[in-house]
Amino acid sequence: MAKLKDPVLMATVGAAQGLRGEVRVRCFTADPLTVGDYGHLHAEDGRSFEILETRPGKNNMIVIRFRGVNDRDAAEALRGLDLFIERENLPDDELDDEEYFYADLEGLDVFDEAGNAYGAVSAIFDFGAGDLLELKGPGRRPVLIPFNENAVLEVDFEDGRILIDPVAAGLIDENDGDGPDFPGTRGN
Repeated sequence: MAKLKDPVLMATVGAAQGLRGEVRVRCFTADPLTVGDYGHLHAEDGRSFEILETRPGKNNMIVIRFRGVNDRDAAEALRGLDLFIERENLPDDELDDEEYFYADLEGLDVFDEAGNAYGAVSAIFDFGAGDLLELKGPGRRPVLIPFNENAVLEVDFEDGRILIDPVAAGLIDENDGDGPDFPGTRGN
């Protein structure tokens, strides 16, 4: 299998589940049980995985059985593996107005209403309490901001930028002056 041209992260494999080769998987789809609806999943090293069965698991995980993964040892060998699909396999027409593919947000420049730059989106995370955007800028340490309507005011794909409220995003205090002030950059 050749490498994907425009990969989109769909899932990350967790621990083995049972003895038959099933694995617990964290999916990044709106409905985790539909992860198999987009075709085979692919690892960065070119391996392809066909989903044979999915079922709900615990703690926002699903349990998947892949073709060719038939025992616990084979399942454990997949732990931590990120699984992708080709971007063109995603149905753009199914997104609501305020829904985005994580991959489409990465690389967008982040500004506030005054025109101050805060870097670009380098990754999106969800540790269970909501989505977070990681921003990286030249000479700055990466920071995480909440991806919610208070912090992110507008996503503009045409101009390749995101408009934020830096106070709601936690980048500056209300009493601070204007401009970017990434946490951890001041001498304390």
